[in-house]
Amino acid sequence: MKIKILHLIDGAKQARGLTVIIDVFRAFSVACYVFGNGAEKIIPLGDIDVAYRLKKENPNFLLIGEREGKKPRGFDYGNSPAQIETVDFAKKIILQTTSAGTQGIANAVNADEILTGSFVNAQAIINYIKKQNPDYVSLVAMGHAGLYITEEDELCAEYIKNALEGNPNDFSEIRKRLRNCAGANKFFDPTKDWAPEKDFELCLSLDKFNFVLKMESYDNNQLYFKKIEI
Repeated sequence: MKIKILHLIDGAKQARGLTVIIDVFRAFSVACYVFGNGAEKIIPLGDIDVAYRLKKENPNFLLIGEREGKKPRGFDYGNSPAQIETVDFAKKIILQTTSAGTQGIANAVNADEILTGSFVNAQAIINYIKKQNPDYVSLVAMGHAGLYITEEDELCAEYIKNALEGNPNDFSEIRKRLRNCAGANKFFDPTKDWAPEKDFELCLSLDKFNFVLKMESYDNNQLYFKKIEI
């Protein structure tokens, strides 16, 4: 098994084999909490205009996501796990569009298989990859807006890679590093009410969920997340 860490939107375009698109703060942590609260399906979208159109065509769908970190006009929820932690999403279909995570999915056109990546289901991801035993694994750290490298996504990619290669990980040290990283500053800034401090803890709740989110397709090749319990 050859494992390569790639970066940002360009990295997503280069990804091949079994591909993990990583967005720790916060898109793919949010997605796990949404599924943990009973959602039937999440449809990831790169284009916000498509998200608005699908919402208009399907008023019962819920629209979740962000632009520049904040909840866009007309969205049902933003990109904060703290804000949706106790919401009942039973049997709901979710439209999700973000600046980084869903952009990575939209651009991973050469991947054989796509999973989302975050710390909250890291061990499930590792176990799934070991079970599939692919020849090639691409770990894509999406960073800020898919354009700038961030420590949380890089460390998550390294964590998965280390585990697959049998090398040790020290998550307590990772938490210490991330507490002071640039990507976490927003959680400790009281002026940014769209990024509650609790989001930091929820996004770093290691292995809270025992499932992976795998991309599948349906009508017109539209992608959606399928929850696979591990």
